[in-house]
Amino acid sequence: MTAQLERSAQRVVEVVGAEGVPYIFGVPGAKIDAVYDALLDEGPRLVVCRHEQNAAFMAAAVGRLTGIPGVVLVTSGPGTANLATGLLTATTEQDPVVALCGAVPREDRLKRTHQSMDATALLRGVTKASGEVSDPANAQEAVAAAFRTAMTEPRGAAAVVLPTDVLAAPAVAAFTRVPPVTRLGPAPADGIRAAVEAIRAAQRPALLVGVRGAGEQACAALRGLLAGTELPVVETFQGAGVVSRALEEHYVGRVGLFRNQPGDTVLAGADLVLTVGYDPVEYDPALWNGGGSRRIVHVDAIPATLDRHYQPALELRGDVAATLAALAGPLSGLRLAEPFRSEIDRQRRRLRELDERAMSTPHTAAGLNPAVVVLTLRELLTDDATVACDVGSMYIYMARHFRTYEPRHLLFSDGQQTLGVGLPWAMAACLVRPGRPVVSVSGDGGFLYSAQELETATRLGLTFTHVILRDNSYDMVGFQELLKYGRKSGVELGDYDIVKYAEAFGAHGYRVSTEEEYVAALRQALAEPGPSVVDVPVDYSHNVDLAAQLHQDAFV
Repeated sequence: MTAQLERSAQRVVEVVGAEGVPYIFGVPGAKIDAVYDALLDEGPRLVVCRHEQNAAFMAAAVGRLTGIPGVVLVTSGPGTANLATGLLTATTEQDPVVALCGAVPREDRLKRTHQSMDATALLRGVTKASGEVSDPANAQEAVAAAFRTAMTEPRGAAAVVLPTDVLAAPAVAAFTRVPPVTRLGPAPADGIRAAVEAIRAAQRPALLVGVRGAGEQACAALRGLLAGTELPVVETFQGAGVVSRALEEHYVGRVGLFRNQPGDTVLAGADLVLTVGYDPVEYDPALWNGGGSRRIVHVDAIPATLDRHYQPALELRGDVAATLAALAGPLSGLRLAEPFRSEIDRQRRRLRELDERAMSTPHTAAGLNPAVVVLTLRELLTDDATVACDVGSMYIYMARHFRTYEPRHLLFSDGQQTLGVGLPWAMAACLVRPGRPVVSVSGDGGFLYSAQELETATRLGLTFTHVILRDNSYDMVGFQELLKYGRKSGVELGDYDIVKYAEAFGAHGYRVSTEEEYVAALRQALAEPGPSVVDVPVDYSHNVDLAAQLHQDAFV
């Protein structure tokens, strides 16, 4: 074995490879270049990005879509600091990520010198756990521990700070394999029996399915439960897609933004809510259980986060899939009482009517009806498409109107509502779901937060379509200012030539002005290889009216 392969940097790469990580995203630098050098010999494929924040977004999307932690590899100082927003988003929204961060040599750790900083202190506030390696012999152990931390529920980001002299030093292999995080079993049998009795005794039972109910095994078990019952399901944004087309009659909407939407109405009328993998950060309990009158059965891998509006009567802690499977048999044949069944049918009609009413709003000289833009996109995509939604006013329309039938195929930032995630998430989806349609959707403001990664996308040969709903402002802030103060401040933006911008990076660009042009451009973009950007002017003037249905502080 050569001296190069004995370096601690090589040992770090060995651990990452043993975890089955397919890609490492990052921006190089002198304090982490030993790991970049080691990746030339073995390990995951390296994806060099244009900004560390976008690298973190891509890593988080890999974690969300595959269940295997995404890995981001950055240098010291600003390279590490630039990760903060991406790691905060991943931790809040429970996407497993491992960040490997370079640092100055140990002897300079406390000096005021080039790129010296207390990186662990910075990272501690945006990760589940962070630590700095002080001995080359511990580097593998620290990285392996970070993977286990990122994978343990609630999932999130974990960071390891690696001084450059530690990476250069030789180290003996500590791991020949990294054991996976052990799965839990189902909740205790007595809890299962009590939950079955409570659900069967309820007159208006409903399910609220969240982030930890959207995993592959949990979703399969949930669908098994639904197939044998008439239980209605409300999805959170992270739970989007858990109800399949075959089980469509169980779907009564999605919650996360609006007051008096069908899903909110069903939850408000329920006398028992079975929460499945639900996390309060997705949709505050005060917004759907403000009176605290609903009996809650909490099904999750982690204990309930107690709140005056969230105090479960029963807590079924265990593997979500195993617990749902244990409930499915005893609940098989469950039928809703007639008054509640009729109410569910009525709310499902409301869902259709919301789409129909939104589609009937005419286009204006200012731009197209955004609901038409969203529903047309839905019509042209197959169920296996992955759609990454950025944050902005288009987020409202995507949440309200875009139906999906597979979990983790419609991606939202709900915990932090982070601007700029859409395009990097789409790029990651292209990498881990090759050959399947991928679309990202943003506003013109959010697009420029990460648009430089179009160069990365063309360099990698990725194929996806990015749709921009453009109004040349930060409208999601602007319409809230109108409601609060009667006027807008600090939200107006300048126009820019999106077509030329896209073409400068080797992507296809389209600017449309009519619905017919939009449909034609979208069809062309979805059919052609490489990244394509479709610029669509929209009229958001009705957002103030929609805001009358928003919960107070929904966007804070």
